[in-house]
Amino acid sequence: MSLAEHDDLYLAFKSKDSRFDGRFFVGVSSTGVYCRPVCKAKTPKSENCLFFTSAAEAEQAGFRPCLLCRPELSPGFAIVDSADSLARRATMYLEENCADNLSLEQIAKRLGCSDRQLRRVFAAELHITPIQYLQTCRLLLAKNLLTDSRLSITEVAMASGFGSLRRFNVLFQKHYRTAPSLFRRKASKINDQTSWVTVQLGYRPPYRWREILDFLSHRAIPCVELVKDNEYLRVAQIGGASGTVKIADNPKQNTLKVTISESLLPVLPQVLARVRGLFDLYCQPTAVYEVLCAMNQLSPGLCEIGTRLPGCFDPFEISVRAILGQQITVKAAQTLAARVAEALGAPLETGIPELSRAFPSAAIFVKLGESVEDVLGRLGVTKTRSKSVLALARSLESGELTLTNPVDPLEEIRKLIALPGIGEWTANYIAMRAMSWTDAFPHTDYGVMKALAPYSPKEILPVAKAWKPWRAYAVINLWNSLKDK
Repeated sequence: MSLAEHDDLYLAFKSKDSRFDGRFFVGVSSTGVYCRPVCKAKTPKSENCLFFTSAAEAEQAGFRPCLLCRPELSPGFAIVDSADSLARRATMYLEENCADNLSLEQIAKRLGCSDRQLRRVFAAELHITPIQYLQTCRLLLAKNLLTDSRLSITEVAMASGFGSLRRFNVLFQKHYRTAPSLFRRKASKINDQTSWVTVQLGYRPPYRWREILDFLSHRAIPCVELVKDNEYLRVAQIGGASGTVKIADNPKQNTLKVTISESLLPVLPQVLARVRGLFDLYCQPTAVYEVLCAMNQLSPGLCEIGTRLPGCFDPFEISVRAILGQQITVKAAQTLAARVAEALGAPLETGIPELSRAFPSAAIFVKLGESVEDVLGRLGVTKTRSKSVLALARSLESGELTLTNPVDPLEEIRKLIALPGIGEWTANYIAMRAMSWTDAFPHTDYGVMKALAPYSPKEILPVAKAWKPWRAYAVINLWNSLKDK
């Protein structure tokens, strides 16, 4: 690193500007800890600071995480950063699957590369190995659980993917130079709810929480999802684990409070990854606004900084919801999706009266086969849309179609459009919500056309070209602008 680069990063660190949170980490040689750029501790001298691209790199250099700013809460890179970088896509995949016992060869295969290539790009961009990054993901998840939950240390070790308590203790002591029990110091302040586990996930402010809750509330599938008392709640079923997830905003710390049933602990990293995607926690709101503020020349206040791109918790669920919503109102699509969940979803005891079903998986529709037309027909779903749902389910189950990271959105959109009954609008909506593709743009959408009237669909595309690569955020802003009209 050059002296000029060091000085620029130090100035960013001194500013405590949230725009830089998650973009780099600061190792302080005089204390042996590493911090987020927003750390509120007294700023150390420049000569005592070392700068790293990731928490994993800082830990490999011998630094331990700051107890004040808690690097495990740092938001990650924006999805757009990952589109052209194998290393960035890999980091997201490792975060989601850190509890799985994956080999480097298995990880590389899922990412569509060789293990040699994966090691090479990690070394070039992140200055560490993939396994070192994976290990730090596990350690930071464990630290989060130790600080914010009442789980036993053994339960923390298992939920974080260490496989054994002995291995966890050895690695924790080696990297953090202290016993895991130290991080239990706040346990007395945690509400003793033995059936729930709470962790925090960070974001970059501003965050328009009420706005994203309103969006989700209007589209929530009854008996599966619920917005209540300024919280989002839903049923979760991943693999053989099922339970309930609650998400609330914690604006004082710029985090979301994620509370899950203990029954979901075996799939905790997957749950957290899905929450990050659903609530767009990788977003860099200032970077988005710098491009989209041009929208305000069309109409003052059309674009609001801090608007998030709502993702999804279950890609198949949101894709079926998109198919059911073709050419009907949001309310009507909500009703159809609720009928599908009630008829085909597994019943679950959640302790929350409004949540009682898991949305049916792709495998359930594949098992129904051609009879899906009769089953869904009795629920009010047309034959055309029933065929589309079945084709989608079969493509996902066979592996021909992929809607989760790592994914090439343009390629998957092409595959979606090739399925019966799925056109450009549906494919782009699925890309927005299921793939979190920041540049998806369903330009023929009724709401988009209404917000941009009198432009025609053909005229809208050239106008929106200036909004790349954030056109999906532009769509959300356009839809939000119609709420009071």
